[in-house]
Amino acid sequence: MCIAYCGILSKHNLCATSITGKYISDATGLKIERLLSGSHGGEEQILSRIAYDEIDVLLYFRDTSDGLPLSGEEADLIRMCDIHNVPLATNIATAEILIRALDNGDLDWREIVNPRSAYNQNRKKVPFK
Repeated sequence: MCIAYCGILSKHNLCATSITGKYISDATGLKIERLLSGSHGGEEQILSRIAYDEIDVLLYFRDTSDGLPLSGEEADLIRMCDIHNVPLATNIATAEILIRALDNGDLDWREIVNPRSAYNQNRKKVPFK
């Protein structure tokens, strides 16, 4: 997915948890700000950025093959996106729609949410998990 949309994603500031960021960066050459690993606070860092309107889109892919219910961290991410109106993709089909929307400028309304933040002045961040 990231390889197919490198041209679009390279126009944005990207962040991801540590290992995910390494995998994506190694596979695509994209510059990705690597946060802590998920189990060491990376998901909390993403939650904090969502709360401060520093994230415009969240792409959150998880392994659903085990049939387990959402973990507390996963539920927190979804809830925080709902509270702060952050578009969330949990599968490739939805991620593709959001990435194309980024490219078309369809999500520029996010800048209105908090236009004075240094983060939004430096442009968008799109995290991967």
